[in-house]
Parts: sequence; structure tokens; C-alpha cells
Amino acid sequence: MASCAYAKLNGLCVVSSDGCGRMRNGVKRKCVIVRALSSSSTEVSPATASYEEGQLERPKWTGETPLSRLVGALISFKPLYSVLKLGARQVLISTAEKTNIPWREMTREILESEVYNEMDNIQDSSIVYPDYYLNPFHAYDEGNLSWLAAAEAEAATMSMVRRAIPDASSLDEANEIVRGNWLNAIEQHHQRFSGNTMIRNILDIGCSVGVSSRYLANKFPSAKVTGLDLSPYFLAVAQFKEKKSTPRKNPISWVHANGEDTGLPSQSFDIVSIAYVLHECPTRAIVNLVKEAFRLLRPGGTFAVTDNSPKSKILQELSPVLFTLMKSTEPFLDEYYLTDLEGKMREAGFVNIQTILTDPRHRTVTGTVPY
Repeated sequence: MASCAYAKLNGLCVVSSDGCGRMRNGVKRKCVIVRALSSSSTEVSPATASYEEGQLERPKWTGETPLSRLVGALISFKPLYSVLKLGARQVLISTAEKTNIPWREMTREILESEVYNEMDNIQDSSIVYPDYYLNPFHAYDEGNLSWLAAAEAEAATMSMVRRAIPDASSLDEANEIVRGNWLNAIEQHHQRFSGNTMIRNILDIGCSVGVSSRYLANKFPSAKVTGLDLSPYFLAVAQFKEKKSTPRKNPISWVHANGEDTGLPSQSFDIVSIAYVLHECPTRAIVNLVKEAFRLLRPGGTFAVTDNSPKSKILQELSPVLFTLMKSTEPFLDEYYLTDLEGKMREAGFVNIQTILTDPRHRTVTGTVPY
């Protein structure tokens, strides 16, 4: 399948939600047209790629299907589960290093740095972690509450981007597509449905080590960006890396809090973003995160979620080995795929809800708080 990566563009990719109506085996298929946007022009060029949806509502290895139950049984066998976790971790590291992402070097640089000094002024010791958050995630027994997980997070994110766009010639090019399409989806939704509402404040819930927060700050430099996460280890790395980077006109703020109940003032943000977080959450947490985003947004504000797409053709057609490895490190993946996110957003009060594939694996869902 062609991708914007083939175009070797300096600009980003712009997503259009027009259906292309492609016929395959007598079935009309939905897809998203991705067009190249020149960095020096607002004109849209002819289509360079299409992200095609699969035939199913969600992968057959999720939910109450025979295949899903078989995978669940395999994962529940502890000796095999331990092997699967190690295998999943090795796949991540191998993918990274095969694509010139210096995983081990990046990890060592963090662990041997002064990052530990950031913990004291970032951690809220009064936080009570929700039970689901204490589960092992991503092959770490401590989940997100460890220095190793925090030190490896950025390399893991880079690896995710390369897997999403395997034909990209470089990580930068892959990021132009994955991050560029996500940011453009947010910007276009806000421009279309929020009128002339100025973007003054942005909240990045589940910001991890601040990668998504930095992209938001770069895209909207006049806004004040706040990165919020439950892991003080992640936030310590985020703050440490930001201090070492070029100073911004509007420095990013970091908050240690639960995204389900942030304690931040109501109607205090114009954009609330949640990137690659919900697939790690049970349904009850997803519902609470959506409700909290609605409370935090000003009228006309934009809510944006980007994460795995249940309708991704690539995810629906993953090999048994890969989807078993994936489920072994993501304890709430089934709940995520079975949750009607758009429906939960409507129930919370959001309007103008749109869902588009912003790369072959991920969707971006946007909605507006009505005036």
C-alpha cells in the first residue's frame, strides 16, 4: 500500500474523511484519503495514500470470540505468560534497533543522568493509584511506576511510530505522518467547529514522558500546554528532558494527577488531548476520562483521542504470534476494543464527533463541547 512516506515530503500529511468506496470481493470498503500538504502552500495535492478499513468492527482476536478465549487462556498460564512478556519486550527492542533507534543507549542516558532529582518536586505523595493502574503493563512488572519503564518510554514510542509506517525512510518521515496527521486532525476540527475560539490552554492527559506534549506545544506555540500523568517517574523524565531543551515562550507545565479526577478548574482548557492511553484502561476509566475532559473544556473546546483503531485493516490481520504478544502486555485491550468510544462521548455531552484513520493503525476521534 502506498503511503505519504513514498512522497518523501518535507511537509505533513492532511487527512480527509471522504470515503473512497473501493470495491473488494464485491464489498464496498471504507477508507481515508491522505493527501500531501506542502509546507509552503495550503493547496492539497492529489491523493498519495489511502488507509483502508478492515471488514470487521474489531479484530477477531478481541471480545468473546473462540480465538480471543484461546489467547486469554494461553496468557493466564503463568509460565507461558512470563515467556510472552519477554518476547513482547524483545520485539519492541528489536524493531527499534533494526530501524536505527538506539533503544539501549537512550535508556542508559536517562538512567545514568540526574533525572532522579526531579521526583521530589513533581510527585504528589497523596495520590491513591486506581487498582487497574497497578497492573503490569508493557512487560514491566511494576507497570508504569518504575524508572526503567520511564527511561525506555521514548524509545518505545519511536518504535511504535516506525511500526505504524514501515515504509518510511526515516523516523522523522514516519513522525510527519503519524504525529502530523493527528495534529492536523485536531487543528482542522477546532477550526471547523469552534469558530474563532483562540487556543490558549491545552491539556495532555496521560502525557507519559512528554513526547505528545512537546508536539502539541510545537504545533500551537501561543498556547500554554500542561502535561498530566499518573506516573511520577514518567513526569520526572518529561520535566528533565524539557529543562535540557531550547527554552519556550510558554514552558510546558507538568502535573502529577489522575486523569479521571484531575482537580483542575472546570472550563479551563480549549483542547484536551489523550494520546495512546485508552487502550491501557478498563471501560470504567475510559468513561471517567471522557467525562473529566468534558468538564475541563470551555464551550467550543475540542476533545481529541488518538489510539489503536478497532477497524484498522492491519490490526485486524495481525499474525497470531503478534496479537498474542500484544495482548500479553495490554491487560485491558479487550475492554478498549469493545468500548463504544464515540457513544461514550455522546453520553458525556460532546457533539460534532468525528473518527478518522490518521495512519494505518491508529484513529483520531474528535468532539466539541457545545456552546
